[in-house]
Amino acid sequence: MRSMRLLSVSGGKGARAWAAALTLSMLALAGCSKKEEAAPAATAEQSAPAPAAEPTSLGFVYIGPTGDHGWTYSHDQGRKAVEAKHGDKVKTAFIENVPETADAERVFRDMAQKGTKVVFATSFGYMNQMEKVAQSFPNTVFMHATGYKTANNLGVYDLRTYEGAYMLGVVAGKMTKKNKLGVVASIPIPEVIRNINAFTLGARSVNPKVTTSAIWVNSWFDPGKEREAALALISQGADVLMQNTDSPAVVQAAEEKGVYAFGWDSDMSKFGAKAHLAASILHWGVIYNEVTEAVMAGTWKTGDIWYGVKEAGVTIEAFGPDVPEDVKALALERQAAIKAGTLHPWTGPIKDQSGKEVVAAGVTMDDKAMRGINFYVEGVTGSIPK
Repeated sequence: MRSMRLLSVSGGKGARAWAAALTLSMLALAGCSKKEEAAPAATAEQSAPAPAAEPTSLGFVYIGPTGDHGWTYSHDQGRKAVEAKHGDKVKTAFIENVPETADAERVFRDMAQKGTKVVFATSFGYMNQMEKVAQSFPNTVFMHATGYKTANNLGVYDLRTYEGAYMLGVVAGKMTKKNKLGVVASIPIPEVIRNINAFTLGARSVNPKVTTSAIWVNSWFDPGKEREAALALISQGADVLMQNTDSPAVVQAAEEKGVYAFGWDSDMSKFGAKAHLAASILHWGVIYNEVTEAVMAGTWKTGDIWYGVKEAGVTIEAFGPDVPEDVKALALERQAAIKAGTLHPWTGPIKDQSGKEVVAAGVTMDDKAMRGINFYVEGVTGSIPK
């Protein structure tokens, strides 16, 4: 309208000019109208953003507190490794201090009812309860640590803790002055017996004079009992201690009494800087990430995962200041050999306490046999509780 007012003239050429100008102005306005005409409305399919994928929900059930600095702590580090790798693609939750009783069944069932996609049970004693709950929730993936029962939606997983025990034994065999080692043991199941034996095999591979004594506390996590057992072993002459329990109480007792000990499942050096020789560290994230990724991709299948040094699930780390460089180098050489497959702690000849050969020279005990171990090897004193 502004251009029309400016071109308002009358008569002759002026009129023709006005008419021509008016025509041009109207054509321009028409052009503008076409340009300013709203674009066709997008269809709902075009305009609606793709719905964000729901995060994969993971539930972890722990036997002890996340602050035990041992078994449960190492599992929780694995949970955090999944979060660190997958970010908002996953959602994790955990419940700690769940006893190996019917209460575990309630916890598993509650997680499944809330839509948890994968439930991880982190202790051997949860096996039967998880098996029962898995039957009621066929669309939920259940994973049980250290067990042996499987189903279409129930798998098992473990780390080869005996490899770590063997490597610690190599260090212990070199560091002991009295040739007496001690183990604070938890519950007499094959897993723990296997670790006591592997520790002894490692020690005797570098020092055949070594003997090992074990005291059983019948608990995975009881700092008071663990301390008492450690002090008892020290009073019996043990100058290097290993444990298959979860608290740092053994390392603390060793520091107090001036003997050596090892971190178990994690670095426990801050609880006894002088006593701590090294640690067998568990990296559960290796398994948790693999399972999570398979579930997310829709490729998960039930099975048996048992990873160790080869898969970076078990390592020897955190060597203490008293460990000579040659001893550290020897332990790391053994670790490299296990990773390469040129060394297996359970390769014969191996004898039991009575001197009977249980693994022939050049033969390696298979996984099935290792999982059922119910004897002590030569060099371990005492008997296994019934």
